[in-house]
Amino acid sequence: MKSKKEIKREYKERTKPAGVFQVKNSVNGKVFLGSSLNLEGSLNKHKFILTIGSHRNKAMQADWKEYGADNFIFEILEVVKVKDVPGFNLSDELTLLEQIWLEELYPFGERGYNTDTDIREV
Repeated sequence: MKSKKEIKREYKERTKPAGVFQVKNSVNGKVFLGSSLNLEGSLNKHKFILTIGSHRNKAMQADWKEYGADNFIFEILEVVKVKDVPGFNLSDELTLLEQIWLEELYPFGERGYNTDTDIREV
């Protein structure tokens, strides 16, 4: 059986998927589009911040309060396919995916919660 220390180390060392995600309001269809080098971490963060009522996106937070957590869907739209080739750049690949999904969903105004095209999370 593995020690807690070994389990923690393995967790920290595993590769975290990078890509594009959305938080979708199933009542009004509005989406919040985001991207991250750590998708699981970002989705968990948004869910947690909305749950405690302090999300920086006031419109999405207001809808969360009005419609409830059960009416929001958190999903990964696309994961960056890591290529084992010289010159592969994860950040550049993620930028391409961001542009594709921003054009596809256009998550602004009536269609979404985003306020600008910079959707990358730290």
